[in-house]
Amino acid sequence: MDGELTRFTAPKTVDAILKQLPLEGRTAKWKEEIYFETPVKMGAEKAQPKVEAGALAYWPMGAAVCIFYGTSQPYSPVNIIGKITSNLELSAGVREGTRIRMERA
Repeated sequence: MDGELTRFTAPKTVDAILKQLPLEGRTAKWKEEIYFETPVKMGAEKAQPKVEAGALAYWPMGAAVCIFYGTSQPYSPVNIIGKITSNLELSAGVREGTRIRMERA
């Protein structure tokens, strides 16, 4: 998948994530969302209780990066950090425990 980070939606969170790249983790699934824990520890920043499919978000409660690929909504509010720009459909086939890597292109 490809995506882009968007600073204006949560600038402090995006900056913290950029400083930690590349990030790797094992995926977990919740409804139509995959996520993985990160070493980034941030609080709520313009946190949203609802998201659109394709949203790339940071979940403060779980210190995780989330990819929303369907109509499900977050367990609790998330900081929107960007969006998936291509191959979002791959998310649906990701199994729990799959290694995922987030890096600059």
